[in-house]
Amino acid sequence: MLLLAAASLVAFVLLLYMVSPLISPKPLALPGAHVVVTGGSSGIGKCIALECYKQGAFITLVARNEDKLLQAKKEIEKHSVNDKQVVLCISVDVSQDYSQVENVIKQAQEKLGPVDMLVNCAGMSLAGKFEDLEVSTFERLMSVNYLGSVYPSRAVITTMKERRVGRVVFVSSQAGQLGLFGYTAYSSSKFAIRGLAEALQMEVKPYNVYVTVAYPPDTDTPGFAKENQTKQGNFSSSIGSDGYMLSSLTCGMAPVTSITEGLQQVVTMGLFRTIALFYLGSFDSIVRRCMMQKTKSETIDKTA
Repeated sequence: MLLLAAASLVAFVLLLYMVSPLISPKPLALPGAHVVVTGGSSGIGKCIALECYKQGAFITLVARNEDKLLQAKKEIEKHSVNDKQVVLCISVDVSQDYSQVENVIKQAQEKLGPVDMLVNCAGMSLAGKFEDLEVSTFERLMSVNYLGSVYPSRAVITTMKERRVGRVVFVSSQAGQLGLFGYTAYSSSKFAIRGLAEALQMEVKPYNVYVTVAYPPDTDTPGFAKENQTKQGNFSSSIGSDGYMLSSLTCGMAPVTSITEGLQQVVTMGLFRTIALFYLGSFDSIVRRCMMQKTKSETIDKTA
């Protein structure tokens, strides 16, 4: 009887997870909102900016490459819903100098009003085995992926708290939930974002300011943007079944948005941990097999 009740609870919670996006989808941005997107000239950043613009938001695109920014601006402006909307472009490296970042955010707010939502998309990835990566690679990725999110967030958070409204979105990665072979530099920089987001959410929640961490996998960016239309209200925004499993497994002390979300995590944790053990075993097997093949190949080369 107890087993049947537990199985029924699991089935009910999983059903809630599957249908919840269909019940009350939340827009990325409200009409007239000012949305700042770093890394907004291409990829995920550009797609999110486009979706926000389609919903009537005013957009500030921030990136290093001015030519790409202007091209993105032209693409986005084709989808205006009214003649008052504006797409502002600002060229700056968000990872290098906080004072510069602070100044460009002030410029954007002077032209388009206070920032209602900041989406931190600026980032980069470099893969390689730990001992093969230059130390400068670790420094660069931490600068771009972590400090490149700290600086813009620091520049908007005071005004958001004063206004008692705002959302800060951090784009991490599934490699920021699970350490992966070849991504020692990238994973660590993306894990850091989660720690920042959890601590920041605890600070700003009393001021009606909220934080979201998105964990995209290898991404078809238009699909990611569409997926996010129903998920930006949550602290953790995952993509697909693997992403959902990872978010539940790694939830730890992360904030929950609803009782349903908490129940889903509690009920599915054991099952997902069991599945994860098979994944980990598979990963270890692949790495071990590759090592053996490499050793065998090196031995053949030496004896040839």
